[in-house]
Amino acid sequence: MTYPTKTQLMSASAALVLGLAAAPLMAQDVTLTIESWRNDDLSIWQNTLIPAFEAANPGIRVVFAPSAPTEYNAALNAKLEAGSAGDLITCRPFDASLALYNDGYLASLADLEGMGNFSDVAKSAWNTDDGANPFCVPMASVIHGFIYNKDAFAELGLEVPATEDEFFAVLDAIKEDGSYIPMAMGTVDQWEAATMGYQNIGPNFWKGEEGRLALIRGEQTLTDEGWVEPYRVLARWGEYLGDGFQAQTYPDSQNLFTLGRAAIYPAGSWEIALFEEQADFAMGAFPPPVRNAGDTCYISDHNDIAIGMNAATPNADAARTFLNWVASSEFASLYANALPGFFALSNEPVEMENALAQDFVSWREDCESTIRSTYAILSRGTPNLENETWNASANVINGTETPEDAAARLQSGLESWYTPAN
Repeated sequence: MTYPTKTQLMSASAALVLGLAAAPLMAQDVTLTIESWRNDDLSIWQNTLIPAFEAANPGIRVVFAPSAPTEYNAALNAKLEAGSAGDLITCRPFDASLALYNDGYLASLADLEGMGNFSDVAKSAWNTDDGANPFCVPMASVIHGFIYNKDAFAELGLEVPATEDEFFAVLDAIKEDGSYIPMAMGTVDQWEAATMGYQNIGPNFWKGEEGRLALIRGEQTLTDEGWVEPYRVLARWGEYLGDGFQAQTYPDSQNLFTLGRAAIYPAGSWEIALFEEQADFAMGAFPPPVRNAGDTCYISDHNDIAIGMNAATPNADAARTFLNWVASSEFASLYANALPGFFALSNEPVEMENALAQDFVSWREDCESTIRSTYAILSRGTPNLENETWNASANVINGTETPEDAAARLQSGLESWYTPAN
């Protein structure tokens, strides 16, 4: 047997080293961690969204690591301050996330290609006041209106109301029959009174974005008719909410409706999945009734959730790849259909399979969209206008504060710290 010489061995080793040097290095896998308060959709991320992304982006692994909703803000801030937060940050709308950006915790996404898929209105909840630096990719909005029990309406021979007078006529008919509580909503938690009450019907009175922006500019006040009149309408709700509504919690109201004991539920579209899981009757939805037939209708189509990049992430390239995917039509379709009632904010239309979700989103065709009036700019000081609106709305429905007094109190509180930048 002939063995290679020492020289031949050295030459072969050199060739191997040179060959390895010339070969491309294998990319090392990157793991991205998502911070979120939405622990109720963990399975959707794990079973639908993340597998779709990872299949198209081998080498990037994603972990969805939510906190309890009530603990999210404090837990996230603590992690960011300690430098231990995830690569991707799920963003609440408006001022809470703007504060994170201003503190240097969220990166600007002004140069992210996918941001071109969204309108200025869609980006408004996650943008600097001058519009120059969006810092979260919009994921979804929620729409306000009313969900109703179709079986109850058919049983009582009721038509879906389109005007305010028709709405109260329906409530009167349900109350007179006595088989159902006309409308399921409590006031003990307060936020429902504002979110599904005042912010639901109010845009028809202050004319959506026209009134909201005029309030920010100081051209309107909360004591103007467009802002007081919704409280006068809310004051009439109390007689239709059933016995003991003042001590009724949010889960209590959900249960009353899904058990078939109430005919109407002042709603956000986020209720759809839970209601369809729990209710054994057919449901429909209608938008906030207008005052008079033919009036322009307005809906609260509120920017709700987005996702941004931790400015300190060591995996910025992978994070940007993920954010561009979130901005894609593929993600919009997957998310909207996996979570019916959370509506895509991208410019491209999304086909939705859920009939009740289709009801809600169809209102965009005929009504003007706006966002909740208290969320942008007007709740940055103390007293906090958003929280004060909760209290005022509950008080008005309970009959412990007049609409005029509630409006005057809110305006006085706002004026105590807010000076419009004209």
